[in-house]
Amino acid sequence: MKRKERVLAYLQAHRESLTTSQIAEALTLARPNVSKVLNDLVREKIIAKSSGRPVKYFLKENDIPTISKAKSQSITYKHFTVSNNDIFSEMIGSKGSLKTQVDQAKAALLYPPKGLNVLLTGPTGSGKTYFANTMAQFARNQEVIAADKPLVTFNCADYAHNPQLLMAHLFGYIKGAFTGAEENHAGLIQEAEGGILFLDEVHRLPPEGQEMIFYLMDHGTYSRLGETNKDHQADVRIVCATTEDPKSSLLATFVRRIPIIITMPSFEQRPVSERLQLMKYLFSLEASRIHKTLRVDENVVQALLGSVTFGNVGQLKSNLQLVCAQGFLDNINQGGRDIHLTFEQLPPQIKAGLSHLADNREELGKLAQLLQPVMEIDPQIKTTKLTSTDSYEPPYNLYEIIGDKAKILKDEGLDQKAINDFILTDINVHLKSFYHKAEDSQAEEHLNELVDEEIIQLTKEIMVELKQENYTLNNNFLYALSLHISSFIKRAQNGQAERQSRQDLESLVAIYPKEQEVAQKIARRIMQQYQIPVPGSEVSYLVLLLVSLKTTEKKGQIGVVVAAHGTATASSMVEVVTRLLQVRNLRAFDMDLDMSPKTAFQEIAKLITEVDQGNGVILLVDMGSLSTFSDDLSRRTGVEVKTLDLVTTALVLEAARKTSLVDAPLETVYGELQEFRGYSRPKMAVASQNDQRPKVILATCATGVGTAEKIKGMLEEILIDNLIDDVQVVTSSILDLPEKLPQLTSQYQIVATTGIVRPEIEVPFMSLEELMRGNGENFIQMLMGQKQRAFPMEKNHELTRDAAILYLTKTVTFLNPVKVGKLFWDFCDYLEDKGQHQISNATRTNLIIHLGGACERSLLGNELTVPEVDLRQCQQEPSYQLVAAASQLFTEELRISLSEVELYYLTQIYDTQVLKK
Repeated sequence: MKRKERVLAYLQAHRESLTTSQIAEALTLARPNVSKVLNDLVREKIIAKSSGRPVKYFLKENDIPTISKAKSQSITYKHFTVSNNDIFSEMIGSKGSLKTQVDQAKAALLYPPKGLNVLLTGPTGSGKTYFANTMAQFARNQEVIAADKPLVTFNCADYAHNPQLLMAHLFGYIKGAFTGAEENHAGLIQEAEGGILFLDEVHRLPPEGQEMIFYLMDHGTYSRLGETNKDHQADVRIVCATTEDPKSSLLATFVRRIPIIITMPSFEQRPVSERLQLMKYLFSLEASRIHKTLRVDENVVQALLGSVTFGNVGQLKSNLQLVCAQGFLDNINQGGRDIHLTFEQLPPQIKAGLSHLADNREELGKLAQLLQPVMEIDPQIKTTKLTSTDSYEPPYNLYEIIGDKAKILKDEGLDQKAINDFILTDINVHLKSFYHKAEDSQAEEHLNELVDEEIIQLTKEIMVELKQENYTLNNNFLYALSLHISSFIKRAQNGQAERQSRQDLESLVAIYPKEQEVAQKIARRIMQQYQIPVPGSEVSYLVLLLVSLKTTEKKGQIGVVVAAHGTATASSMVEVVTRLLQVRNLRAFDMDLDMSPKTAFQEIAKLITEVDQGNGVILLVDMGSLSTFSDDLSRRTGVEVKTLDLVTTALVLEAARKTSLVDAPLETVYGELQEFRGYSRPKMAVASQNDQRPKVILATCATGVGTAEKIKGMLEEILIDNLIDDVQVVTSSILDLPEKLPQLTSQYQIVATTGIVRPEIEVPFMSLEELMRGNGENFIQMLMGQKQRAFPMEKNHELTRDAAILYLTKTVTFLNPVKVGKLFWDFCDYLEDKGQHQISNATRTNLIIHLGGACERSLLGNELTVPEVDLRQCQQEPSYQLVAAASQLFTEELRISLSEVELYYLTQIYDTQVLKK
């Protein structure tokens, strides 16, 4: 479809005047191109435009939709008819944050003769599947497709590891197409004939599959697997969905054939009122299942809304189900007609949501205006459920299971506390599986960037076999073995499979017969998969890897308990730190002045047992008897406890930071906290100035080559991203490390280590698992926090200027980074000079990077948006005028005029990072 047809179709699907920017954003077209099309349509007298500012475009009077008085009560357009039976009107946000998305969907479905194909984008849990189901129901209601035609759903990720099987499911196959194809088989495309085919996670569709799909879009024909001629006709509308950037994850030829791209907002991007409506809707679903009224306290609502950190509406649903299940269980015990959900019932990870929400005072204020002290949800409220498949919902009635189990356990003679503990463990499985699924998928995405999908799949199959033989695997196994196999395959392909045999390695391997047996099995699987012989030396290195993984026990964070005299002294400090760092390894104990030491001891012992994750606990106290408990607490709880007195909020903050960002030994953290003197005098600064040795991060693996080199590459990118150029990354084999360590420590300052196993060095360490989960940025930022004053970034303009140009080189496409880098620097100098406020190099870099994006958006016509009232209010501020004046540099030198919205965001950066300091 041509650009003009797309723009006209979009106007015909709306009942209001639209600006160029609104149309360009909705259709993901460049603003100048849309402007040209609109003006052509005006000259052709197909549409008209307003005379005021901003200019708006609309259908001419004879094409403006009119509401007929007939019984059908339909809205008639020039090319199509929309019945008032509009299921989209029931969707939360259809007239708010999803208005554009709904209009796009209607335009795509109603466009003659057979609609337009659609791509849904948005983060996990944002409602793409729900939206696709709504589109299908809308199409049936409007008689665009027959009432009996299904929405056929196919998740491309289910068979991503086997492209042939994926294609066979989708297109079908003929007899003999592959081993096991004993008869002809129709695919999902034929099943979707006359209806809609929904391809979820379409970025997992292989390139050849994408090519076959866009051939189907173009010609309406396709071939089954094993056929050469495209003899099969198909009348299918296609809706795709992805969580990835289409430009980088899909073929350009595929994306070009999808004229409508609909972007679903994340949960945080939706207004508070809509988030609250979504929660009420989800509560009503649970109330109808339980057949009881739900009474929800205000702070429970706030905690649930704040608990959504990564999974959007899907995560909200899982968290809400957990809370309702807890309330249902309590109701069984206590009886009563209604179920009352209170803050005290919430698990810790959901209680923490209240702190998350409190960070945004503006939203908290808006929410407070909408909430009542108690929200009542009637089970009789009618709810509509569009989709029968929901990955965030168990395939059974959770409440019936709870009721049945409670009765069985009670008949068995268990007391009420034991029954609650037993059932709550079951309830938590669903929520925890959701968290783990999200984290594991994120980690695997990082692994996919380094290792072929086939190798990852092979490693997973090996893991299944080893688990069946009761071989213990730790969390690092998938990452470490995948990287190890990848490294070996590449060496073998380069003719370097055989490694030099080492006597010390052979001696070490001999004492691990179980690992030798497992390594031989892994070697056989590699030979079967790749038809590459695995030499004995490689088997020995596999043994070493297995020993490293098995002997490294994964411990949790160090726990922190804060105990102080007074009614809220300790809890106040813990609350402040929890809000700042979003940590979950802190507990508080407030000791009344008249409380006996014995009672205090017992309560603190309980908290230590609760917070311990296997790595010990630090007890921070204020004075008196509390400081003498350490040894007795260790004996009583079996947990190693270290005590520090004279606790302050700064000390709690430092303890939380050191225990949450890295896996550090208790003794190391305790020693560093003993030397802590507050944040105004960084203890590392003097030492780093006197020590002339280069600073390094040590990356380790079994060999010091394959995995360690990949880790080195990842860390070097992060160091560059954080503008750190005086920290290098060096690699070493775990086997060689005892011998090499004296030389390394004499030559370098080792500031941190990372890899598959923790070396015996008293510096911060990040495991390979955490690095793969995307926490490398936190790791580096933690190191910067220790040594921030030692980095010369704030003192050397040239260093930051070069770093900014380096950033621009990576981020801009059409601009010359060297030329515009100088202009952007002059822009910052102008603000500093005329505004009479010093701009730090960090803020300067932030402004420069933002300017790069702003100038390119202006060139392409891709404008950002901001509420009109916020823009007008900002334009009254002197800082806006200052930024606008500075931006004249770009008009003069580049002939680029930044829009009011771009100036607004630049002003926000300036106000926040410069004036507020």
